[in-house]
Amino acid sequence: MDLHDIQRGVLSPRPSPYAARYLAFRIDDRADGRELMRRAAAVVTSAADSTSPLGETWVSAAVTCSGLRALGVPERSLDSMAWEFRQGMAARATALGDTGPSAPEAWEPPLGSPNVHVVLVALAPDTATLDAAIDRARPAYERLPGVTAIWRQDCHAPPSETEPFGYRDGISHPAVEGSGFPGTNPLEAPLKAGEFVLGYPDELGGVQTTAPDVLGRNGSYVAFRKLRQDVAAFRRFLRASADTDGEELVAAKLMGRWRSGAPLALAPERDDPALGRANAFLFAGKDPGGFTTPGGSHIRRANPRDSAVAGEVRLHRMIRRGTAYGPSLPEGVLDDDGADRGLLFAFVGAHLGRQFEFVQTEWLNNGVFFGAGDARDPIAATGGPGVADYTIPRRPVRRKLRGMPNFVTTRGGEYAFLPGITALRWLGEQRA
Repeated sequence: MDLHDIQRGVLSPRPSPYAARYLAFRIDDRADGRELMRRAAAVVTSAADSTSPLGETWVSAAVTCSGLRALGVPERSLDSMAWEFRQGMAARATALGDTGPSAPEAWEPPLGSPNVHVVLVALAPDTATLDAAIDRARPAYERLPGVTAIWRQDCHAPPSETEPFGYRDGISHPAVEGSGFPGTNPLEAPLKAGEFVLGYPDELGGVQTTAPDVLGRNGSYVAFRKLRQDVAAFRRFLRASADTDGEELVAAKLMGRWRSGAPLALAPERDDPALGRANAFLFAGKDPGGFTTPGGSHIRRANPRDSAVAGEVRLHRMIRRGTAYGPSLPEGVLDDDGADRGLLFAFVGAHLGRQFEFVQTEWLNNGVFFGAGDARDPIAATGGPGVADYTIPRRPVRRKLRGMPNFVTTRGGEYAFLPGITALRWLGEQRA
């Protein structure tokens, strides 16, 4: 793989702890937009870089379909890109389960609108370092009158590495052939580079290209989603459902991991924080019926591993990034304080349809693939009538948690493209 031309945000796991900032821009003048691309190409961190052009701050740049159009990319070139990308996430909302309170009409402006053209993401070890780097970079876009900053979201990954519901996050990362970044599960063979980066063979032997090739090569698609989490409601549900199992065991049965990160597959009866980043396990051999890790649990839905399910698991693997936003709800508080908190989710891959959209629609928002009817993901389901009943297999009688609500609401989202660094320069060229 040409790591010098691939943005680091595509392949590299994020450090911990860190602070992050998402900035969205609208391009009103094509020449200024192209100048922004040229400047981005100079500061974006490549997958080969051990140090960033901005020191300890790592920068990624993504462009939406409307952004490429604003930059003057010809329609024939746009037509060569993924059709889900061309439609945009808002147009795909019903299929993704973004209905009711999660519908685009209720999204946070300007997310989901044609005005979002460029998304810059900056990461640094702490907020002070991030602020200093952003201050240094601000003149790069403030002196471009034809480029307007229209949205900002500050995020963080705390030293505990936990997301707002209290679970350790960022544990699983697939190995990609030729990337140089190791995966977290030694039992999973590395995936072909073309599953995540355009211009390389994928698991089916196909190679995704664009017209011209320079636009797509070494680039990846990204799905950004702002997901509000109702932490207070989640805590109340755990308390009401504790029964003889205890709150923490119920929480583990919903996720498939204890909140320390220890997987039920390796710590089935009690939490073992020493296994907090353990990822070397499978499901089918020792737990086909889900008595240890329920089939409907979040981690078994998002990555069934070797489970017998409808669909070839390797064709639906994703690189996932999750970053918390908003203030933490203090421990023990069961009433909502009205603060907006949740997760900025980012999927990165070469196949929006059979990776992100397939997992979202067929595995998270549906239970048919493992024989559970219309039951939905207990942690990540959005929109619709709720999760429905959640089954915890156990002997002699299984347990059903009935009438689970959704704890997550989609606040907005965008499909974008992470161009290769050469492509960023190409987008900055003055073309007719």
